[in-house]
Amino acid sequence: MAYLIAYDGSADSRHAIEFAAKHLSAERTVIVTVWEPLLVQLARHGAAAAAIVPGEDPEELRIQAEAHAKEGAELAIASGLSDVTYRAVADRTAIWQAIVDLADEIDASLVVTGSRGLSGVRSVLLGSVSNHVLHHARRPTLIVPPAPETR
Repeated sequence: MAYLIAYDGSADSRHAIEFAAKHLSAERTVIVTVWEPLLVQLARHGAAAAAIVPGEDPEELRIQAEAHAKEGAELAIASGLSDVTYRAVADRTAIWQAIVDLADEIDASLVVTGSRGLSGVRSVLLGSVSNHVLHHARRPTLIVPPAPETR
């Protein structure tokens, strides 16, 4: 069994890693960054995707995701977790689905994700990865709210 912690480089995901390290006992931990290939962005966002990553090379996106995942693993180790690995996973359908699928693959005993604290219309318009993980993961899920200074 292992903990699976989603990390996207945001302050909220950093806080989730630090919270998990402070409150969870030592267990193998996998840090995951889900990256969105340009074709998925185009399918999901249409022409607006060009503004998201103008001229971005798919291989460069994968490399950036690997760097984010490695950064998350380094943060987890610095925060006190010891047996830490990391993975960058391509989003083929939805970011939340990639997290849920990886949790199943590694038989995670707990999935940890940060929350941007969106509510109301903003949450509906932007969607919520943490909300979807919570409702679709078939295992315990910990959603860490934003740190008090970022709320």
